[in-house]
Amino acid sequence: MGIFSRTRDIIAANVTDLLDKAEDPAKMIRMIILEMEETLVEVRASAARVIADQKEMRRQIAKLETVQASWTEKAELALSKDREDLAKAALVERQKAADLSAELADQIELLDESLRASEGDIAKLQAKLREARARQTSLAARLESANNRTRLRELHSGARTDEAFSRFEMLERRVDYAEGRADAAGMGATKTLEEEIAELRSADKVDAELAALKARMGRPQE
Repeated sequence: MGIFSRTRDIIAANVTDLLDKAEDPAKMIRMIILEMEETLVEVRASAARVIADQKEMRRQIAKLETVQASWTEKAELALSKDREDLAKAALVERQKAADLSAELADQIELLDESLRASEGDIAKLQAKLREARARQTSLAARLESANNRTRLRELHSGARTDEAFSRFEMLERRVDYAEGRADAAGMGATKTLEEEIAELRSADKVDAELAALKARMGRPQE
């Protein structure tokens, strides 16, 4: 069972209201678009049949005009031979062809009105379809955004995040321990000759800087 009973219902439909009342808006909008597309195909197919019927009728009218001309010639010939009875019969046949041609012309006019209505319906259906597709795009974007927010919340507050931070803290403790072992390994070690000379040079530099500072401040040198 479709959502709409067809063209008129689709044109009059309020897509927003339908989605607001739906338990599953994403599913509803897909159904709406599918039915609109199917209806649009049907309306266009119907219009195509009307156009084909009109073309056939116009061909029949052209043939009937040829028939009328033929009966007119025959009536003239019969009258020229003083066969008024035959001329009258020929004119009767010509009138039949003319009446049928007029009926076909009337039908073409009615079909023209139907085509104009179909053209308007097609334009309105296309507008509704564009609206529905725009709503579908909007719904998809909102759904994706909601899913992303959910994943972020789970990431920040979930057990997996807590576990990850716990592992990180364990790694930090391991690094601290490794650094502590390296520092402890250097305790009590005998200094090399280069290390002792470097310390002397550093001490001399500090003494020189201290003497310069005292001089600037006017303090007596020891």
